[in-house]
Amino acid sequence: MQKIDKVFVVAMDCEAETVTRHLSDIAETTRWGHRVVTGKLNDEMCAVVVSGIGKSNAAAAAQLALSLFDAKILLNAGVAGGLQKSMCVAELYEVKAAVQYDFDLTQLNHTPMGTLNEYQTPELPLAVTGKFPSAILGTGDRFNDDADDFKLLTSVIGATLRDMEGGAIAHVALRAQVPCYSLKGVSDVAGSASTTEQYLKNLSVALEKLAAAIPGFFAAVK
Repeated sequence: MQKIDKVFVVAMDCEAETVTRHLSDIAETTRWGHRVVTGKLNDEMCAVVVSGIGKSNAAAAAQLALSLFDAKILLNAGVAGGLQKSMCVAELYEVKAAVQYDFDLTQLNHTPMGTLNEYQTPELPLAVTGKFPSAILGTGDRFNDDADDFKLLTSVIGATLRDMEGGAIAHVALRAQVPCYSLKGVSDVAGSASTTEQYLKNLSVALEKLAAAIPGFFAAVK
């Protein structure tokens, strides 16, 4: 495979389509079980690696992106749940930091919830373009309306968005010492109604708003 500086890592094919619809000179293959699409976006080569849902899938795909293309920048684009009632469906946010809220070594070493063993604080920093409002993302391997999770995410972690992949991608990028950018579209808002029902109803709307922003987001990533 050729070297490509900017590589997207996304969870689902529908999220990948927000990028691939803008590509020219498209080529597609499968590597180590992951769908991989390459092409030109804004006349610049980029690639998209589709991970599948969840942190393990996301981490594996992020490492594949680094290894396969010698990527200099990782990008993540997708939907996320909003954790503040003031948020609206299809609003776009850049992630300035991510926390893996289901990682817990507090009993062992008394570090704050979400603190990975090789770091001193829970937050994994991401780069931002400044074109969109920023948010803190909580990442965990569960999708639910659990009140305890909501309290953990908002009161303990301080997250304003929630997903199942972003924190793992940020972790791989940080270990590799490459910048990571993430743009999220709100698909559901906690406390409004069932997040599952909202997600199913609003997914396409959030994806369309995200897709419209991708060319500008990609151009702003340096």
